[in-house]
Amino acid sequence: MIEFKIETEYIPLISLLKATGLVENGGEAQAVVSEGMVFCNGEVELRKRFKVRPGTSVEFEGHLIKVI
Repeated sequence: MIEFKIETEYIPLISLLKATGLVENGGEAQAVVSEGMVFCNGEVELRKRFKVRPGTSVEFEGHLIKVI
C-alpha cells in the first residue's frame, strides 16, 4: 500500500497517478482512467479530473493508494 499525503484540499486523479509513479506521463494516466482501469473507493472512476481527497483509496493494477 502506498500512503500519499497531500497538503491541499484535493489532488486530481491523473496527477495522483503520475505523482505516485504508477504511470509515466499524463497521457498514460488519462488513458488508464478512460479505459476504466482505476477504482476509487472500490468503484470504477472514469473522470480524469476526479478530486481525490484525504480518506480516499485508489486502486490501479494491484496497487492501493491511500490518500492522507
